[in-house]
Amino acid sequence: MMKNHRGLYCGIGFLFYFNNKWHLWHNFLLMGVGFFAYLQQLEMLAFFSGYPVIYFIVRFFAGIQLMKNKAFGRFESLLPFGYALVGTLYLGLQFRNLYPDYTLQNIKHMVPQPYLNIWGLLSILFWIPLISKKPVLSMLHSLVFFFIILRDLFSQLAGINSDKNILKNDMRIYTVSILLNLTTFILIALIFFLLRLSKKQLKS
Repeated sequence: MMKNHRGLYCGIGFLFYFNNKWHLWHNFLLMGVGFFAYLQQLEMLAFFSGYPVIYFIVRFFAGIQLMKNKAFGRFESLLPFGYALVGTLYLGLQFRNLYPDYTLQNIKHMVPQPYLNIWGLLSILFWIPLISKKPVLSMLHSLVFFFIILRDLFSQLAGINSDKNILKNDMRIYTVSILLNLTTFILIALIFFLLRLSKKQLKS
């Protein structure tokens, strides 16, 4: 008798154990993605969502300094290259996640949001000078990921999504993204400055 009901008891225990997780999973279903897809979405937000803030900060200071020093104003043109570096780092992470199986079947399994993933990888195209000549394109590209955070924020304020953990995760990831994009921009600007300095020394 006890053996016949063992499966039932285990099932009831399972439901009680995950009862406090139900709202989180429910929110994932409302968002139209699963748990793994949600984690990958956070991954993409960590790389790309913070770029618009860096873009507008650099443009603001470049606009002020442009009146005093035209050379400083050129830093604005480096923004797409910093963004392309972020995309390159993201590509490297994808190769690491897929290792050692790079078959199409494994890619389909490991990439639950392929369109969003491909959109993120398109940031690598900003290494191409013809595309990077228009920095505003890099900002428009990153807005897709920034709007995901705005969507979660609106859902929280409107009461559509009652789970505060999702918004907290977004804010943490958003902070990381801002720091990452700031770091890549500083790195690109430093390389630009060193190359410019070496050219001056060669001419002299």
